[in-house]
Amino acid sequence: MPEGDTVYRAAVHLDQALNGATLTGWDLRVPAYATSDLTGERIDEVVSRGKHLLHRIGDYTLHSHLKMEGSWHLYRPGSPWKRPAFQARAVLTTSDWVSVGFDLGVVELIARADEDSVVGHLGPDLLGADWDVNEAIARLSADPAVPSAVALLDQRNLAGLGNVYANELCFLRGVLPTRPIGETDIPAMVALAYRLIMANRDRTERTTTGDTRPGRQVWVYGRGGKPCRRCGTRIRSGSIGSDPTRLRDSYWCPRCQT
Repeated sequence: MPEGDTVYRAAVHLDQALNGATLTGWDLRVPAYATSDLTGERIDEVVSRGKHLLHRIGDYTLHSHLKMEGSWHLYRPGSPWKRPAFQARAVLTTSDWVSVGFDLGVVELIARADEDSVVGHLGPDLLGADWDVNEAIARLSADPAVPSAVALLDQRNLAGLGNVYANELCFLRGVLPTRPIGETDIPAMVALAYRLIMANRDRTERTTTGDTRPGRQVWVYGRGGKPCRRCGTRIRSGSIGSDPTRLRDSYWCPRCQT
């Protein structure tokens, strides 16, 4: 699933192309909204909220979530698409652009005044203009027994972190993913999360090591069985989640993390 920095960049690129444009075509290819039509409406802005994308159009908001396979593409009118048309879930057309949402995990058209119904549960957005570090600390501290990786992934605590960041943050702070969040330095964890995602916000090659060369961008994520970049111990892997239906891949160094 894309991390918050990926969704943020998608929102920026979409907003740069579509902000202020008038829709000349509208096609939501999901049954619940197949008869909707916002043709002639003005696109006011496209913004991200955590891992959610919001197209604000007149009195309405097109809410989408990429989940695992989704992506938004921009094409000039008449240009061929890079993915098959049957994967398109939303097609927004202006005089200059065709914006296509492929394999979107969520597509909803709601009243703009009702945005809280889809994103109101989220914690402070690490990449949002209203980022609130104290609120993020308070939310993570509210349930101290939750494993650190699970707490970091819970979008109700702070919005934008995905599994890559959760694993990398635990390594960088020297804590096992299973260690209760209340036994960690939560302010330091939040501060590092903010610095990391901000450092990666505007670049496509995410890195937590400071090295953008292929194969050297991360410390532990996806490196099960490989030597730790710090101590040489073999990285271990497993799964962790708030319940058996929400298990995520987990990676850690048994020597560097306690």
